[in-house]
Amino acid sequence: MTGRGIAWTRARPAGRTGGRAVPFRAACPFSHAPAGRRHRAGAPGRARASRRPRSTSEGLTGTDTLERVIYWVLKATLGSLLWVVYRPQVEGLEHVPEDGPAILASNHLAVTDSFFMPLVVKRRVTFIAKEEYFTGTGFKGRFVRTFMNAVGAIPVDRAGGDAASASLDTGKRVLSEGRLFGIYPEGTRSPDGRLYRGKTGVARLALQTGSPVVPVAMLNTGELQPIGRRIPKIGRVKIKFGPSLDFNRYRELVGDRFIERAVTDEVMDALRALSGQDYVDEYAAKFKNKGKQ
Repeated sequence: MTGRGIAWTRARPAGRTGGRAVPFRAACPFSHAPAGRRHRAGAPGRARASRRPRSTSEGLTGTDTLERVIYWVLKATLGSLLWVVYRPQVEGLEHVPEDGPAILASNHLAVTDSFFMPLVVKRRVTFIAKEEYFTGTGFKGRFVRTFMNAVGAIPVDRAGGDAASASLDTGKRVLSEGRLFGIYPEGTRSPDGRLYRGKTGVARLALQTGSPVVPVAMLNTGELQPIGRRIPKIGRVKIKFGPSLDFNRYRELVGDRFIERAVTDEVMDALRALSGQDYVDEYAAKFKNKGKQ
């Protein structure tokens, strides 16, 4: 690929990753799979996000411990139910490192992507979420707050200040603690099932932290849960993980927007090859806004 006067050579992944399909009992963390390494709860990255105290050592605060317990209890109960009902079919799970930091960069077809992808990964995956999910009142507010904590979400105030910087700082904090951080490079759900241009936040995270990027393709969640449907239809969820991408060769060029665009495009190219989606060289949010006009 040639990007604005700079020549880049990208190794295109094959249409199939070569990853083996993982049978139910081998993949499900609640059947006969190895226990895997447990990782501690996430930490917010900005003052405008949650202000709960976090431990920078091996110790955990009482809140951290409670959230960690809730996470694994819900994963063992609700997660087991989801395994039985939706019977996830997973390929390439071996590409997710057993320890250390990594960025799980996924396409985004449905709200439940944030449930099913962490479900099949033995380690805890942390996502960011709107702070409004954590500040509700009444029974519904408490339920939503508990659930978002349980699935590993971290609150970020998108209305105050630079939301993109808040998200980036949160991701850097999670990765610096040696954990998994989930991100949707498109920035929003696909409005029509196609793969849209990626935002460069995934590149900045990879270059600033040196973490590998594992592409993740959600293959049919958009069919099971079309936009507007609250509960996904019963069907077998299909997920594919690709080989990790290492961008440490560009770490000396952190901050170069052309490098960041090239790295992002390489991630999106890997997602396109994994998912088989048609690619649109336009931001999904911009496409959605045009439809509202």
